[in-house]
Amino acid sequence: MSDQIADRRAKLARLRALGIEPYGGRFVGIASNAALRARGEQLEIAAGSVCEDPAAQARAAGRVVLYRDIGSLIFMTIRDWTGDFQLGLSKKMVAGLAAVTAGLAEQPVRAGGAAAAARATDGPAGGAGDDAAAVAWQLAKLIDLGDVVGADGRLGRTKTGELTLWAERFTILSKAVRPPPEKWHGLTDVEARYRRRYVDLFANPASREVFLRRARIIDYMRSVLRQRGFIEVDTPVLQPIYGGAAARPFRTHHHALDMNLFLRISPELYLKRCLVGGLERVYEFARCFRNEGISPRHNPEFTMLELYQAYGDYHDMMEISEALIAGAAREVSGAPQVTSGGRTIDFTPPWPRCRYADLFAAHVGFPLTDVAQARARARQLFEQRQLAVDERRADDEVVINALFEHYVEPHLINPTFVVDYPAALCPLTRRDPADPARALRFEIFASGMELGNAYSELNDPQVQHETFRRQLRGEEDETMAVMDEDYVEALEYGLPPAGGLGIGIDRLVMLLTGVASIRDVILFPLQRPPA
Repeated sequence: MSDQIADRRAKLARLRALGIEPYGGRFVGIASNAALRARGEQLEIAAGSVCEDPAAQARAAGRVVLYRDIGSLIFMTIRDWTGDFQLGLSKKMVAGLAAVTAGLAEQPVRAGGAAAAARATDGPAGGAGDDAAAVAWQLAKLIDLGDVVGADGRLGRTKTGELTLWAERFTILSKAVRPPPEKWHGLTDVEARYRRRYVDLFANPASREVFLRRARIIDYMRSVLRQRGFIEVDTPVLQPIYGGAAARPFRTHHHALDMNLFLRISPELYLKRCLVGGLERVYEFARCFRNEGISPRHNPEFTMLELYQAYGDYHDMMEISEALIAGAAREVSGAPQVTSGGRTIDFTPPWPRCRYADLFAAHVGFPLTDVAQARARARQLFEQRQLAVDERRADDEVVINALFEHYVEPHLINPTFVVDYPAALCPLTRRDPADPARALRFEIFASGMELGNAYSELNDPQVQHETFRRQLRGEEDETMAVMDEDYVEALEYGLPPAGGLGIGIDRLVMLLTGVASIRDVILFPLQRPPA
């Protein structure tokens, strides 16, 4: 135990000896720090004065991030999720200042317990009232950085003009026995920030702002979809057959039914079952799980927005994508332009539509139909450890797409729809009637990374069964191991023509908040066990 922790625990014991409960309960009627600032600016308050207007009366609470004891005055800066605000305690006002027990938030406290404290303010001068005032001042002297406190008082300004809530009643709501990061500069060690996110959030306002913006982005997207007639549904996270993407799943076992289950890699096939059932516009913010690597753009647990619209196609999904993403950019930035990685990215619609084959030829240097040259290039990059795909073991379309990711994607900075993918890469997608080798699919790229994926949905059960069959790779490859016969049977009941769209929420939030790692936008990312 460090000296700081020992000192804080000694103060904890001292508070209890004074009859003050340091871990309190209900404390209602609080004005946020942002609301206090706005109210103070509306009132005419001269420097060095306390406002007598009834509107100046307020209650505040927050974590102490700055503490200055200058004898007869104590100033504390408290932080809530809207920002910082200053509390002031004056010894001249202490006769009217009552320490409030957190468990009985409306009753003052002094030594002798809550019952005695309830009588304290009624005592004559020099009697119990003085005792209560003394206890209140002792409480103020026992506050540490990181403590959560509350106060009732009046808005005023210091002699230097700083807006301040001058406390008439003051309480401690939670004693911090561990000190916050040094000087409130925040957790500078990246791993410590992720492992102790609870400290990162209160110590680093910029980190907290990322997650407030994430909430606003998701709320905005929900509002857009609701206005367009979509309903939000929940589909299984535990699935007997995983599908909707080519990825390695997490396995688990249900003991009561003695059956193996998988954490979903995608909600797609269940959402399309909803369309078969007549729910014509559905969406889900789905937690998905893929048993794969960790990188600045990948986390094994992540959030996808997936939506499906009956009687539409991938052109409808383009329009929805622009509305959702450009609108979310305006929601958090005030404009459709954001800065990420030192570059300005403009989400103003319409976004360019570029054919996969044209981009491949332009950036790789030969047409994607030249499979021999593609394999030779992939072999060279694999030997140089610039490509993870071994062309000797990969299918032609996998090699082609690996080269596309390596050469093309880094050039897609402003949002771009890449359309008309090779059909072999898209087992769930309707083919182009004019060219069955092309799938009616697009992916959204911005800042060099994929943000979304959309199809005109394949609804022919016979073709779907055949594409599933061709994708099967056996139990040795978990990414495509099992045929989902029930999904094919669902298609046999009739899936309306439909468009479907998936957007990676974590990556989108990365882009719209300007952070470099996906772990900066996931509250509690997966971490290796500490050494």
